[in-house]
Amino acid sequence: MVSAEFRRFADDVPLMMWRSDHLGHAIHHNECWLQFTGRPLEEELGAGWRTGLHPDDFERHARIVSAAFTAREPFTVEFRLRRHDGAYRWLLDTARPLTEDGEFRGYLGSCFDITDRKHAEVHIEEALQEKETLLAEVYHRVRNNLQVMVSLIGLYGRAAPEPCRGSFEALGQRVRAIALVQQHLHEAPHIASIDLRDYLHRLASGLGQLRRAGRIGVHLGGTGTSLVEPRTANALGMIVAEIVAECLDATAESVACAIAIDIDAAPGAPVRLSIVSGAGDQAESGRPNIPKLGPRLIAAYAAQAEIAVTGVATAEDPLRLQLPEARVEDPA
Repeated sequence: MVSAEFRRFADDVPLMMWRSDHLGHAIHHNECWLQFTGRPLEEELGAGWRTGLHPDDFERHARIVSAAFTAREPFTVEFRLRRHDGAYRWLLDTARPLTEDGEFRGYLGSCFDITDRKHAEVHIEEALQEKETLLAEVYHRVRNNLQVMVSLIGLYGRAAPEPCRGSFEALGQRVRAIALVQQHLHEAPHIASIDLRDYLHRLASGLGQLRRAGRIGVHLGGTGTSLVEPRTANALGMIVAEIVAECLDATAESVACAIAIDIDAAPGAPVRLSIVSGAGDQAESGRPNIPKLGPRLIAAYAAQAEIAVTGVATAEDPLRLQLPEARVEDPA
């Protein structure tokens, strides 16, 4: 039984409240609840109130509540309940077990109307789906255009005089690298905030298969990771791709290229990367007819994303990158 004192208290509370006995049967609903449903208290008692549950939520609600009752634990559940005008509204129900002299007496719960929040979540989800569809279409078009560019570069390279063919080959390599960077940006789980270590790991693996497969090794070391925005990830991808391309351009086909990337992502400090390119003992000193544009391209990529850059990627003078402060939020 519910005391008169509890009834007075519950009826004065400006939110929907309910109470059950130790068997899970409703023994009270306050005035706010009754105003919401438009039904008399007598019809809501026991399991009567469940007639207002949305049919799609009936089994899920019963399963969650039953498990909580068995364990005598607090529970929270969202469900739709029919309002007095026939409209279903989303409620957030929070309940805790009641005990008296160590004996379980049932549950006390309160409900908040969260319909507006649920509708907003649906609209956000729909907007995200539309964005993903648009991004997929843009990526598809960019990929196709880059493939056409690679084909044209290859065609012109084969038709060009012998001294020019190395330059065409190097250009085609860089266009393929651009396509790979765009692919991994597109495949990121959260396009607005990209996990730096995961992204560079996937990109490094892909770059290793673009040219001279099996003779390119990109090692990712250091500690920690960070979330970066797309423009930063894009610039980093192009910088790493250029380091790989420069190593390949500077070495014979039989030489393995080794690239080492160390990430320093200490909490509260700017994210820094150190990159060292090892061309190998058999490096050719300046392959003919291939322009050495790496430093200029790296500086341009870094400037686009406000990345501070120093060094030349040698063991004596590593390429050091300091990323700008992230302006993204953790998706979790």
